[in-house]
Amino acid sequence: MRLSARFPALRLSSVWRRWSLWASLVVLVFAVLGTLVWLAGRYEASQVQGKLERDTADAIGDIRAALTRNVQGLQALQASSPTPSSWTIEAASLLREHREFMRIEWRDASLAILAQVDTPYRAPVFERLGRDNAQSDVALACATARRLSGPAYSSSYFLPQPDGLGLEVIELCLPQVTAGRLSGYLLATYSLQEILADLVGQQLTRSQEVSFTEADGTRLALHGSARRGSRVFTAQQLLDLPGNTLVLRMDSWRGAPDLFPNVLTALVTAMSIALVSVLVLLVKDSRRRLRAERNLADALAFRKAMEDSLVTGLRARDLQGRISYVNPAFCQMVGFTAEELLGHGTPAPYWPPELADEYHQRQAVRLAGHLPPREGFESVFMRKDGSRFPVLIIEAPLINAQGLQTGWMSAFLDISEQRRVEELSRASQERLQATARLATVGEMASLLSHELNQPLAAISSYATGSLNLMQGASAPDPRLRDLAMAMRRIAEQAERAGKVIKSVHDFVRRRDQAREAVEPQALIDAIMPLVSLQARKLAVRVQTRLAEGLAPVLCDRTMVEQVLLNLSRNAMQAMDQAELTERLLVLQVRDAASNERQRWLEFSVADRGAGIPDEVARQLFTPFFTTKAEGMGLGLSLCRTVIEQHGGVLWFEPKQPAGTIFKFTLPVDPSRHGTHA
Repeated sequence: MRLSARFPALRLSSVWRRWSLWASLVVLVFAVLGTLVWLAGRYEASQVQGKLERDTADAIGDIRAALTRNVQGLQALQASSPTPSSWTIEAASLLREHREFMRIEWRDASLAILAQVDTPYRAPVFERLGRDNAQSDVALACATARRLSGPAYSSSYFLPQPDGLGLEVIELCLPQVTAGRLSGYLLATYSLQEILADLVGQQLTRSQEVSFTEADGTRLALHGSARRGSRVFTAQQLLDLPGNTLVLRMDSWRGAPDLFPNVLTALVTAMSIALVSVLVLLVKDSRRRLRAERNLADALAFRKAMEDSLVTGLRARDLQGRISYVNPAFCQMVGFTAEELLGHGTPAPYWPPELADEYHQRQAVRLAGHLPPREGFESVFMRKDGSRFPVLIIEAPLINAQGLQTGWMSAFLDISEQRRVEELSRASQERLQATARLATVGEMASLLSHELNQPLAAISSYATGSLNLMQGASAPDPRLRDLAMAMRRIAEQAERAGKVIKSVHDFVRRRDQAREAVEPQALIDAIMPLVSLQARKLAVRVQTRLAEGLAPVLCDRTMVEQVLLNLSRNAMQAMDQAELTERLLVLQVRDAASNERQRWLEFSVADRGAGIPDEVARQLFTPFFTTKAEGMGLGLSLCRTVIEQHGGVLWFEPKQPAGTIFKFTLPVDPSRHGTHA
């Protein structure tokens, strides 16, 4: 139903795309025609602009060459006229030959005027403001000339004239050197207007306007033909002079370029005819293609809907092992997008790095022609986030319409859930077995507590009777005193064994155990005889470290003593297995982290053994897990249970430089909660 509902939308989409294609072709034709016309105009404009650039460069060359010749003429004037009178005659002759000079001066080394001559073609340019008004520009130009040991130009400045107009001028300073010493200066005043009129070729200014401008575009001097035409073309060049730089601008006014030159018009016509012919052919071809596209769209829509509905991952690879197709289920399975997978070869991004070599060899065997099993095979893939998951792979060769193999098609099933169910079932079986064994242990503990109480009571009675008989003896004998001490120890240990059996029985039966306030020193002292006995056998040195002022703990004394005794025995056995030369057992009690409502003491048992491997540490407190040949695997599990029933925690950590330290916490007696060490 969903696929059939999409067919009308697909057809409407195809019709819309067809008309869009026709509209795009029409727009393309007009765009091509417009582009050709625009390019023709651009070409003609570029030709005009290029010519103007060349003319500007030629004008710059003319001005620079003329200024160089003028400098040579001024230098000749310096050499041929040693006296002011002869110098004045030569300077006047030079002014008549060069209309661009407004004034020539001969000054001494302190810039005082020795002689001067004005141009004969106009009134003296300094008549209105005087020469002193430009003294700063003159001094700056001469200072530059002295530094360069050659000609230097000043910045341009404006001179008002008596006729109400004015002109823009620059100063040229040429130093005079006699016998290696500065003897004076030759100063020439140029008119920028006359430079443009006389030094730029007439053929350049006949159809164009040339001017000197400042950097911001302000015109300083202008010369050339008047404006005509509807379009302006502009070119600028820098006139770099010693001490000053001027901008030469040339403007050309032309009519709009011809938009349809003969050659381009013929080209446009030919292209138009070709495009119309192509459009006619496209009409016929598009109808055939439209029918084929409809059939293909229906087939693709059906296949796409079928592939998207699958929960099985599909992947196709070519004969070189590159991925050519993946469906959405496969992408969701591995966490990569289709764009990230398509075209990817070996190693695939979803291969675990540690298995990449094995997978590469397996793929090489398959590509060599050995078919995979039809029932599939299991493997492990890696998601994009790095997590691993098992998959079942079913693979078959991919055959094209000509019967040739073009690659491999693979189907993938994520069997993580199946493996998880199997693991849960196995863990449940193990827990049931452990529960049954714990129940058996509980029954055995109850039976042993009942059966052992009577022999222990008899041992205690015999020991007490023996003590009474020895106390009634008349003559004191040192051996009797030692025997009496041994009998008291027997009675104490028999009583202790009875308490242990009763505590274990209550623990197994989940009865409320009697707790009392016990000093930490008393707990340590109670186990020291048994610890010392085993320590002497194993050559272990025992140290006890108790902080001062420790408060009593509230606990089941017998069970806590058994925890300390069990941890101490384990520590001594660990050092015995490591075959150490120095064996040290440290029992320590100190204040633990506390708060206002509850204080805690921390008990620790440290050894110098080989430490606990990581694979053992993960299962250390698991019931029935043991590394000892004769052990049952219940000691540490029961120790943790006892401490947790008191509200504390039992843990272990490595000890530096070697060994292990077990720690547990017990609550301080609430009646002593306010005391501090």
